[in-house]
Amino acid sequence: MGDVLTVKGLRKQYGQLEAVKGIDFSVRGGEVFALIGPNGAGKTTALRMAATILQPSAGSIELNGIDIVKDPTRARELLSYLPEEAGAYKSMRGRDYLKFMAEVFFDDATERAESVKTAGRISGLGERLDDKLGTYSKGMTRKLLLARSIMTKPTLAILDEPTSGLDVLGALDIRDTIKEFTRNGMAVLLSSHNMLEIEYLSDRVAIINKGVIHATGTPDELKAKYSAQNLEEVFAEVAR
Repeated sequence: MGDVLTVKGLRKQYGQLEAVKGIDFSVRGGEVFALIGPNGAGKTTALRMAATILQPSAGSIELNGIDIVKDPTRARELLSYLPEEAGAYKSMRGRDYLKFMAEVFFDDATERAESVKTAGRISGLGERLDDKLGTYSKGMTRKLLLARSIMTKPTLAILDEPTSGLDVLGALDIRDTIKEFTRNGMAVLLSSHNMLEIEYLSDRVAIINKGVIHATGTPDELKAKYSAQNLEEVFAEVAR
């Protein structure tokens, strides 16, 4: 598949601090592309710009040919964003929350019902969907929020630490779900501090540090380039 997201010369300036310094990358349809780096490297800033949350200081971002800086409303119809620290309405029941979000995205009642059904399956919460979110554990809330993020089958899903707070089995379920959706053509822009997760999920990886992308390639290409046994060793080499 061709490129869904194209980022060129992307910069973000906060006063005297330049958090992102002219980065380039692209994400193909059906691909999981990981942008990883240490804390403060600029990865979350880059994800927020791609998600239309932050305005770039310079550079361009195109989603399926749409300039998301000039036309963020159209771009938002094609993407979803799950931030690392996302919340939900604790007084709502899980199923009602999904129905509410479906009403935001779909005018057609059949599409709304189908998306809620899909989200219920993705979340794996079963009967707990009828309980209030205030009774959910962090992991359960994360499952619900991820389900909300991909139930609309977006062209691009931007996922920041998607398995944060989940146990091993819960994380495996979420990773398999992400893989399932990419097989159906969805593109994923992913960030995580879990290098095992990155290596399992990602088709390509870009490593960012101090606002600059220092290496891009498949996990195997990066391990070969840095004579490393795993991505943790690659990360440590580049992030130093």
